[in-house]
Amino acid sequence: MPKTDSSVRLRHPPSAALRAPPFPLRGKVSCSAAVNQAVGAGASVIALRDLIKRRSASGTTFELSVPALDVPRGGCLALCGESGSGKSTLLDILALASRPDSVKAFALSAQARQRSDVAALWQRGGTDRLAPLRARHLGYVPQTGGLFAFLRVRDNIALPRRLLGMQDDGTVEHLAERLGVADQLRKKPSALSVGQRQRVAIARALAHGPALVLADEPTASVDPATAETVMALLLEQAAQNGAAVVVASHDWARIQKLGLPRLHPRIERHTKDGATLVRSIFDQAHR
Repeated sequence: MPKTDSSVRLRHPPSAALRAPPFPLRGKVSCSAAVNQAVGAGASVIALRDLIKRRSASGTTFELSVPALDVPRGGCLALCGESGSGKSTLLDILALASRPDSVKAFALSAQARQRSDVAALWQRGGTDRLAPLRARHLGYVPQTGGLFAFLRVRDNIALPRRLLGMQDDGTVEHLAERLGVADQLRKKPSALSVGQRQRVAIARALAHGPALVLADEPTASVDPATAETVMALLLEQAAQNGAAVVVASHDWARIQKLGLPRLHPRIERHTKDGATLVRSIFDQAHR
């Protein structure tokens, strides 16, 4: 029996296992005209149109608005903006972990010409069908937490590959070495510092060679040298595996230094009859 684990050697081209077709969706939903227009020939891993997400508290409504968002295969995008501008909320939606209030089109194209109409799945209540998409094609680095306390570091990193039945090719060790946690593999997360736990979460997100990598403030809890390594790994994932990478970050100087495309929100405030609407608009057409 082949040994399974959770690893991807980012120094080399992706293995055949990483090129395997995505999990089939039972009762697959055909892409709508809006999705076809959004994705075009399949160059984008993510194609999003007219998304709205709202939340209200104490007389104030916050509205996240995304008129258009496309992230190409092998491309990177940095979401910039002040705290509370909706960066993490947008990442949660892209990670299929949160549902918008409305969306015209949301297509996830893990492989060229193989598209999943996420908007249609949401509208038809097929949220259970999103699980295999998340497991196979997404790597998500939350701002805090995310590790399983009862698993050792090695097993936390290896988990995505084990769930997919992928062979142990030494990637866990490779990623751990690159991120400076190779000597922590036998420990539980509780024995690690905040920065070490974040590096483990990054390794886990990259381990199975996902088509889409989402990272929420991935350099917030690490030293400058490690921050360089973290960003290098994310960019390698895009360049070598053809992944799309979306990063939410306050580290604007580093983002600018790396030359990453940036998307800043436009903030609008409206008050009427004592109620306040704060609208945060992320629109690539008006960068």
